[in-house]
Amino acid sequence: MIDILSAEIAEITGGRLTSTAQADHMLLGVTTDSRECETGWLFVAKPGEASDGHHFVQSAVDRGAVLALAERETQAPDGSVHPAVIVPDAVVAMGQIAAAIVAKLKERNGLRVIGVTGSAGKTTTKDLLAALLETSGPTVAPIGSYNGEVGVPLTVFRATEDTKFLVLEMGATGIGHIKYLTDMVHPEVGVVLGVGSAHAGEFGGVENIAIAKGEMVEALPATGLAVLNHDDPLVSAMASRTQAPVLKFGVQRVADTQAVGVWARDLDVDSNGHPVFTLVLGDGTEFHVESGLIGRHHVSNILAAASVANYLGIAGETIAATLQGLGPVSRWRMERTERADGVSIINDAYNANPDSMRAALVTLAELGLPNQQGVARRTWAVLGEMLELGTDSIHEHDLLGRAAVRMNIKKLLVVGLGAKAAYNSAVLEGSWGDEAYYAADADAAAELLNEHLLPGDIVLFKSSNGSGLRHLGDQIAATNNGASTTKEGSAQ
Repeated sequence: MIDILSAEIAEITGGRLTSTAQADHMLLGVTTDSRECETGWLFVAKPGEASDGHHFVQSAVDRGAVLALAERETQAPDGSVHPAVIVPDAVVAMGQIAAAIVAKLKERNGLRVIGVTGSAGKTTTKDLLAALLETSGPTVAPIGSYNGEVGVPLTVFRATEDTKFLVLEMGATGIGHIKYLTDMVHPEVGVVLGVGSAHAGEFGGVENIAIAKGEMVEALPATGLAVLNHDDPLVSAMASRTQAPVLKFGVQRVADTQAVGVWARDLDVDSNGHPVFTLVLGDGTEFHVESGLIGRHHVSNILAAASVANYLGIAGETIAATLQGLGPVSRWRMERTERADGVSIINDAYNANPDSMRAALVTLAELGLPNQQGVARRTWAVLGEMLELGTDSIHEHDLLGRAAVRMNIKKLLVVGLGAKAAYNSAVLEGSWGDEAYYAADADAAAELLNEHLLPGDIVLFKSSNGSGLRHLGDQIAATNNGASTTKEGSAQ
């Protein structure tokens, strides 16, 4: 974190210092989790859905916090008021502080800010981009999937005077959310990966998702760059919504006279599901890339990251060398574990929507194909509910079950009542008996898997984060795993 005083926090937010707060305290870090506090830190006492941060101010102080950012005064056991800056809204205040920090770093050291959005692939792309930019200078990127009104400021707070690149993942569940974030940090480069049907229920339709995601490019300056997915027509059309120059990327060759293109040629996947292709940059130079990610759908994320890195001055040779074999950073996104008994687990149960579900199933089907020795692997798709689909939920789960059958996935296990339509449709499609199973909850699913999994099976776990299958995936991965574990994969 950059040097910032308690008094500056009050000035930036328009807040009031309590009588016990020391105006000249230099703050050394910021967190919203009292358990993470260290000596000299600022604790943000934000109200939450499950708990109120004001109840944990004393815990933060006990761990070394010297100041709270709070919406009301709180007291220590002795009755004294905790040192704090009192503001009307703690989350809004976080954004105000983040905006001030970004403005200072841009002025002082020319900080480059990159925003990444899309219905899927944000976390993978920001992880790849961070690895590429680190080759040129100190880079800060989100931990995990910090991408909202709290996560973006927390990422900004990790920047220091030495930070050269700030990569920010930006999510939205409604129109105006990305604009709020871009108004906070004013990105120079904006990436839009795709407009899928994630959160369609909340947005009120795919068209509104496109409106929301396009807020990223509308925020860019004329001196910046909009990086758009040429393979997604709704994203490609966003070129008309920005004053910035446009660079398009895609698996399909970019034939657009209005935009430079970065694309993948001769795309294939190896026996482990890793994409192999020729990376063609905007200047026409070509580089062979063998990715460590799992699934051909990750190529769009790789191309997006390469596009930004090249624009920001990273040489093509360095980009290709860095991407070579580059695998996991964030958890539960096509994360592969090899059990000691020969069972392979692919845990991709951090996020899900119809598009990413189908992409994961395609990858699973490819991994089950016969190898050079003619040996095929039995595939299992363990699928949980896709959340936030609104009135389309039953229909989309119905399509999902049918897709699993048509892709010749050998075993389908649907977990949870919200996803049961996928089981019903699989049975109707012709998958019955010992081919399709339904489990009411994770415990029942674990019991079934432990009974039926055999050496050589490959098992995909896929669901929305809130459905919790990622924990089931971890549990099954640890079963009979012995002392030898091999992990690979990456974020989706």
